[in-house]
Amino acid sequence: MTTTARPNAEPGTAHTREEAPGGLLETLVVLFKLRVVALLLFAALGGALIGSAGALSGSELALLLITGTLAAAGASALNEVIERRRDVLMKRTRRRPLATGQVSVRLVRLVALGMVSGASVLAWAAGNASLALWLAVGAFIYVGVYTVWLKPRSVLNVVIGGAAGSAAVISGGAAVGAWSDSGVWGLAALLFTWSPLHFWSLALAYRPDYARAGVPMLPVVADRERAVFWMLAHAFATGVFGLLLAAHGALSWPYLLAALPATLWLWRASWALRSEYSGARALSVFKVSNIYLSLVLLAVVIASLL
Repeated sequence: MTTTARPNAEPGTAHTREEAPGGLLETLVVLFKLRVVALLLFAALGGALIGSAGALSGSELALLLITGTLAAAGASALNEVIERRRDVLMKRTRRRPLATGQVSVRLVRLVALGMVSGASVLAWAAGNASLALWLAVGAFIYVGVYTVWLKPRSVLNVVIGGAAGSAAVISGGAAVGAWSDSGVWGLAALLFTWSPLHFWSLALAYRPDYARAGVPMLPVVADRERAVFWMLAHAFATGVFGLLLAAHGALSWPYLLAALPATLWLWRASWALRSEYSGARALSVFKVSNIYLSLVLLAVVIASLL
């Protein structure tokens, strides 16, 4: 199912300027999506620790954090450059700095492009070509495939776009020379199936916003039965991939002790959508999915270091 959004609102209107973020720190957090960046770095760290069986050196960690931050934050800013007109149409995003006209689009574009390209150049200069490649792949998927191509046109936007999060995990494995490790790809698969559930829940909670902006998210364009089916399918797949990670030698039972109850919680919260298909329930699933991923990643970090 495809459709094309035609946002026509102009950034920087009077009413959006009044609602613009106040301080410099808040502006930077929103502009570069630093909360999302932190989660992606956490995922990349998980990939690095699984791939190295906990033997992550200080230099490898530093290179991963620096290049990962540059690539993820730069790609996030490019996403906001591209979506600034659509952001004006959505209550959830109309206070973003580019939507309000608070920040120069040209400046942000140049800085963001420099950050994304600089991340791969730095990784390459440090002698890690595979890290440079996966950083570039992640940024390309998020900006080119997801933001430019799929998000305004296809219900598969966050399904395929979820590969950007997977690339963050694989870049973590690449940082330690183990991007092909089965555990790294298992965690990458978890991120791939988790992303649609996470963002579909948000779309259901803010369905009028996405409908107004013409973004074809599953809960906007599909009927209740179909939307719930696919949300539950992704919740189930996410949990299965999470539990299967316990079979990896770097994790084992210490990881399973945390992953099992977290998985059951995610499944229970998602299952409730069958009887209560509402914005309030969807927002609850959105929050649970966030906590679930954080718990799983924390379990990966702790178990791999034991």
